[in-house]
Amino acid sequence: MATQNLSEHVLLITLPAEPSSSGDLEAVVRSTRPGSDHDVVVDFSRVEILPSATICNLIVLERVLSAAGHRLVLCSVPPDVKAVFRRVGLHKLFRFTDDELAAVQSLEQDDYMCP
Repeated sequence: MATQNLSEHVLLITLPAEPSSSGDLEAVVRSTRPGSDHDVVVDFSRVEILPSATICNLIVLERVLSAAGHRLVLCSVPPDVKAVFRRVGLHKLFRFTDDELAAVQSLEQDDYMCP
């Protein structure tokens, strides 16, 4: 898992082909606490399988970010992985974009729309 700051307020997490069930996103969840000032974009472009622990960590991350007034965007999600989100009914919980640029633009658009 790679993490980088796309801007002062946007953190990019690039998941590996097989996200480990033991902690790829757990560290991000722990570091994203109330008072932190980051929206998070998770890049799925390399993901081939989606363990249930990763799904659970994404749900927790979305809840933590939402409670802090921030957003989570999932980008570059392969069709077969996106189908998993649909099958379990989580496609309504998360925001999906085609790529990293679209994710950042959607966050900027939200910022523009909110006074």
